Amino acid sequence: MNSLEWRLQLGLAVSLVMLIGLFWLLGNQSLRDLTEDFIASRLEHDMEALLVALRPTASGPHRMRRHRVDQVYNQPFSGHYYTVLLDNGGQLSSRSLWDWDQSLPLSPLPPGEKKRLRVTGPIGQQLLVLIKGFRRQEREFTLAVAEDLTPLRERRNRFKRNFALLALAGLLTLLAVQRFLVRRSFRRLEPIREDIRRLEQGAAIRLSEQVPTEILPLVQEFNQLLGLLSQRLERSRNALGNLAHALKSPLNLLTQYLDAESPDNGAQRQQARAQAERIRQLMARELKRARLAGKGLSGQRFDPQSELPDLIGALRQVHRERQLRIDIRIQPSMPAFGDREDMLELLGNLLDNACKWASAQVSCSLATNGEIRISIEDDGSGLSDQQLERMTRRGTRLDETVEGHGLGLAIAKDIVKLYGGEMGFGRSTRLGGLEVWVRLPRGGSSG
Repeated sequence: MNSLEWRLQLGLAVSLVMLIGLFWLLGNQSLRDLTEDFIASRLEHDMEALLVALRPTASGPHRMRRHRVDQVYNQPFSGHYYTVLLDNGGQLSSRSLWDWDQSLPLSPLPPGEKKRLRVTGPIGQQLLVLIKGFRRQEREFTLAVAEDLTPLRERRNRFKRNFALLALAGLLTLLAVQRFLVRRSFRRLEPIREDIRRLEQGAAIRLSEQVPTEILPLVQEFNQLLGLLSQRLERSRNALGNLAHALKSPLNLLTQYLDAESPDNGAQRQQARAQAERIRQLMARELKRARLAGKGLSGQRFDPQSELPDLIGALRQVHRERQLRIDIRIQPSMPAFGDREDMLELLGNLLDNACKWASAQVSCSLATNGEIRISIEDDGSGLSDQQLERMTRRGTRLDETVEGHGLGLAIAKDIVKLYGGEMGFGRSTRLGGLEVWVRLPRGGSSG
């Protein structure tokens, strides 16, 4: 299932079950250790009392003064037992063992050593046995004291059942609260869905950024993509407007020529042919722009290392009859920047313009040092100071009739403006022709 809400609830539910299960296991183990430690400490005290009641004799074995022993050790099968293993192999056992045919499991221990074990005692009782070795008046003996754990285990099992029921109730409550909180959290995404619906209906131009912090970067990226698409649409409209404006004059002249009542003459025919050629050049230029843009996904970053050689190859094919030499220099650490389609259109227009006016060579270099720097040079005739000054003016085109310095540079200027960069013109000190330079912010994203 691809539901994020379902996966989140399932993951949290499994985590809660594992956590409460772990608490239950650790709680039970801790309770068991605690109760057995408590019983063992009580057996330690009883062992001290038995040592006081144990009386050695000068020539014979030890004897237990039963009147000094707690009465619980004198009641048959009371659950409290002791056994003394003497150094001569004899044993002293409590009367509570009665006629049980077995004594407590006992093996001699060196003085000072002790151990604890669990055994099955009379009438199936589960005993905790504490065994310790002693030395008194040059005589060694081992004392074992035991207590029945059955009553304590019954209380402990009752506690475990109650704890399990309580843990189950707590788990169900936590799952219900978790389900409520997860659903309430996901309801905060409903305004985004509503914004997208309004965006589709044309009632909004961007998504609201009053959203949870976790998805704010996604909304911001989406809004940036919306802005990029809007800017491309505006550029396309401007390009179509410029193209329509460029076609208007030659079409009017052709119309006047066709509507003229006077017979055709050579001058009119020549003028009509020139206007038709201009229309052909404008159409060819738009087709060339499409070829230079190539294919790519919208929003894909421009990688100069892989994209620029393909662009140069397309330009060489477009200008193959002139056999131009087109050199590229890319800084090795150059990162991907800008939108692929935007950068291909920018570099395509600038390089195409340079190829148009170059004599034999065009050079393109890209570098970065806090910002993206692009420089395109050609070995053409270059421009005068007055022409360079005109080129820097917004919307100025040197030659309205010749493909090259016209719409291409206007489109390039628009792209540079969208990215908050700068574009300038000068004389190439290396090749002698025109140099066009562009500076873009390091992020290379339009805003």
